[in-house]
Amino acid sequence: MSERQTGTVKWFDEAKGFGFITPAAGGDDLFVHFSEIRSDGYKTLAEGATVSFEAKIGQKGRMQASDVKTETAAIYNSCTCLSLPD
Repeated sequence: MSERQTGTVKWFDEAKGFGFITPAAGGDDLFVHFSEIRSDGYKTLAEGATVSFEAKIGQKGRMQASDVKTETAAIYNSCTCLSLPD
């Protein structure tokens, strides 16, 4: 098992279910798939969010992030505004 690292979400495409994390220690950006996100509910990452992860070799032989956990709260506003009759 690799050592836990931290990094910043460079970008994440919710429709495609993947994105990239920039490691805080430097080096190449790491691929991240939604299946590796450890959270309740919808598995997505906000651009700029701080995350912790473990690096592993993926199916294509490249390093990728696994066991990804958010370190900063990403707030998504989902508000339904209703007009009530007077």
